[in-house]
Amino acid sequence: MTFSISVSGKDIAFPCEPNETVLDAAQRAGYELPYSCRKGVCGTCKGRIVSGEVRAYAGDALSATEKTERNFLYCQTRPRSDLEIAPKMIEKADPFARKKLAARVFRMKQLTDDVMLVHLRYPAGERVRFKAGQYVRILWPDGRTRDFSMANPPRESDGIQLHVRLVQDGPFTKHVFETMKVGDTLDVDVPHGTFALRESDKPILLVAGGTGFAPMQSIVEDMADKGIQRDVTLYWGSRQVSGLYSDLPRKWAAQNPRFRYIPVISDAVEPGMRHGFVHQAVLEDHPSLAEFQAYVCGVPALCRAARKDFRAAGLPVREFFIDTFTTQADIEAARPK
Repeated sequence: MTFSISVSGKDIAFPCEPNETVLDAAQRAGYELPYSCRKGVCGTCKGRIVSGEVRAYAGDALSATEKTERNFLYCQTRPRSDLEIAPKMIEKADPFARKKLAARVFRMKQLTDDVMLVHLRYPAGERVRFKAGQYVRILWPDGRTRDFSMANPPRESDGIQLHVRLVQDGPFTKHVFETMKVGDTLDVDVPHGTFALRESDKPILLVAGGTGFAPMQSIVEDMADKGIQRDVTLYWGSRQVSGLYSDLPRKWAAQNPRFRYIPVISDAVEPGMRHGFVHQAVLEDHPSLAEFQAYVCGVPALCRAARKDFRAAGLPVREFFIDTFTTQADIEAARPK
């Protein structure tokens, strides 16, 4: 039996199969809802179910209050009846944007002991439209997938730049560091995600942990390409100085008086750098976030802490955007026991 999903306050409805998630059904019908990890970890796709019955789980991505108010993760919610939903945002998708291509490994450069720059090129003549901040899905022959943020700005539409961190027991990242070579091909599905700059006059806070710097690079360079004049502060956190693997933020700060760069180290005290957790450095500088727009990218712990503490500091929910890097261990931890 196929169920109907209608959107509260809008003339939008689409079909959904019983074993299909609300997010998948919306995308199949040509609509985009906010989403990032698609694995029930980050909470980006949360929204209310106004009426109807569902099968769902939320893990730690939703607070007790949000659950009481019938908020669900649309990436993990399947209908048991017709539904009326109230998402934070829904819009028509670009029908020509998404592509599946065989990309060639064009260049590899090891930036640190555990971070590799991988530059992929599409077949000759192929271009992909995407928004700065979105990610690519790597498709393995056995059906597994891996997601990585694109570090290149949209003007570089003939390929992808990835910042790949070596993950312990991670088969794909182990392949990148040990066996992958220039000339190899990877099947990719691109673009994905809704982590992209929103129009506003508010000052921007970019908060990156580790290779969460990748989408920030895309966003900052795209702003420069478009001549967008807004105050931007990048807080980039790492355990060690070596984890801050790019000189680009210092170059941006030298070129643009409206751009500030705050490096933050958590495991050691370094001259000229802040010490502690990166999202806490933001709060030390800005006790009130009521007038800001914030973009956070990193591991689930960073994204959860930023969501909680930034909200307590007055950041409006509609001005908070996250892109969560998830491993298989993160996914398993989010599953109901």
